[in-house]
Amino acid sequence: MARKRIRISSRMLFTWFMLAGLILLFAPQNLTSKFQFAFARIFSWPLRVGRSFSLSATHSSLPNVSGNKAYNNHIANLEKWLDRERRKVEYLSGLRQHYPLKNAKLMYANVTTASGSSQSDFFINCGTKHGLAKGQFVLADNSIIGTIYEVSSHSAQVKLITNPQSQMAVEIDRLNVRRVMRGNGNKSAKIEMVAAKHEIKTGSKVYAAPKVGFLDDPIIVGEIMRCRRDDENPSLWDITVEPVCDIETLYHVAVIIMNPQK
Repeated sequence: MARKRIRISSRMLFTWFMLAGLILLFAPQNLTSKFQFAFARIFSWPLRVGRSFSLSATHSSLPNVSGNKAYNNHIANLEKWLDRERRKVEYLSGLRQHYPLKNAKLMYANVTTASGSSQSDFFINCGTKHGLAKGQFVLADNSIIGTIYEVSSHSAQVKLITNPQSQMAVEIDRLNVRRVMRGNGNKSAKIEMVAAKHEIKTGSKVYAAPKVGFLDDPIIVGEIMRCRRDDENPSLWDITVEPVCDIETLYHVAVIIMNPQK
């Protein structure tokens, strides 16, 4: 004979649970305490696991306040120092990436004083002790701004391309000629003896021509800002060049030392 299935209604289950709750509510305290301890012993392992997860999550979300101030201040000081050194490295490495100066050494130097109101030259804090010599090219903002004019053991005078005493062989972009560029003394320079038959456009780039022992490859010095027929000789161009570097705001430069002694 098949067993009859005992069907328990939801109303009956609710009634039983209510009776069990009332019994536990009005039962003596010593009896309920024993029941609680028995429950804790049976489910102790699951409770410990859940508690450990809860504590680990809580501790991971809370910062370690004690001692963090000194640590964070130390990190801030290191970041400031690293940022200053990074700027120097980026400045010098950027020059090497733009120009094939594999046979050259770049000597980093700070601008100390200007020697004239016309900003025709200034002094830097490196000299012969650092490998500097008269005639070496000086870089700033990835462009040549002048040459070493006078040098002592620990300082040097830079003569800018705008200096009236400055004479530099240059090449005009897309023009297969080499001419001399002289400083005007008014923050610009002039390129001489360019025949009017050549097509010259404003905005054309001007490059310092290679010089044996000082520069292996052309490097930009300025742009042509004005080009017109020469008043005295209409068969020539009157070409005005302005530096592509803001010389008045310079704080540091790099001197090109070709084939440095190891």
